[in-house]
Amino acid sequence: MRIDRNSIAVVLVGVVLLALGPVLPSWAVSLLNVALCYGTVVLGMMLLMRTGIVSFGHGLYYCLGAYAAGLLDHFGKMPDMLLMVGAGAVTAGLVAAVLGLLLAKYRDIFFAMLSLAFSMILYGLLVKTASLGSTDGFNVAAKTVGGIVIAEDSVRIVVYSLAVVFATLSAFLLHQYLASHQGRLAGAIKDNELRVEYMGASVKAAVHRNYVISAVLAGIGGALMAVNIGHIDPEMTYWPQSGEFVFVAILSGTGSVFAPLGGALVFEAIRSFAYEYSPNTWQMVLGITMLLVMIFLPGGLWSLFTRKRGA
Repeated sequence: MRIDRNSIAVVLVGVVLLALGPVLPSWAVSLLNVALCYGTVVLGMMLLMRTGIVSFGHGLYYCLGAYAAGLLDHFGKMPDMLLMVGAGAVTAGLVAAVLGLLLAKYRDIFFAMLSLAFSMILYGLLVKTASLGSTDGFNVAAKTVGGIVIAEDSVRIVVYSLAVVFATLSAFLLHQYLASHQGRLAGAIKDNELRVEYMGASVKAAVHRNYVISAVLAGIGGALMAVNIGHIDPEMTYWPQSGEFVFVAILSGTGSVFAPLGGALVFEAIRSFAYEYSPNTWQMVLGITMLLVMIFLPGGLWSLFTRKRGA
């Protein structure tokens, strides 16, 4: 394992966020919670974009992670947050391992539309399943961590701490992966797949591996969101949800593992304040933000830091 400055910085940011949890106002903790959940999902989107592909259906794994966590509590009577997040990650990874065998053969719009189709299939199944609440979904109660019962007034800060830990760990491990030989193949595949094959590496295997990793991260994000808001429903796999992940990924850029987490925080802050002060036009505010970023920062918000460093 290669420990560099970025690895240390990821850990330090995580420690700072943990330390700030008890002193932040409740609205800031709620905003950070959602941003960390989204950021974990978009970390996986960043990996796919570095490989040269974009998924319009990653809400599939976000939803699978949430439902796996919810079902563990709803039917399994195991409201342990760690088990719920683990169930979300494993479920998303297993499904992606199967679907990825097909998706790894496609690129560009074909990959995007096929991933969206699988997401919408899950949506159709969930809205028709009465035992899972149909369109209303069902509530999730997370009450313990590692078998320790959490006091009612401490649940909010525990959920926040859990989100910080998993987001930090995900960013740290993804950074290590991107610095490895297998991780560096992502950029090479995006530039020239044929040359990668000539080098003796399997493009299909690399795309499949990156797809599964991205799905696991989405499953973790979905499970964390289920624990955070205490409710899940089929809207989590509907196409607007996947669109939000693509939005945040483009807004963030792919230059660093910090980008998705920072971009998710910016996105959630803009959405929250726009909805608070302009509830009838908040979508327009987000649209204008995206337009400005695409015009002036085509590399995403993270390009602000790379430009400064280059200068």
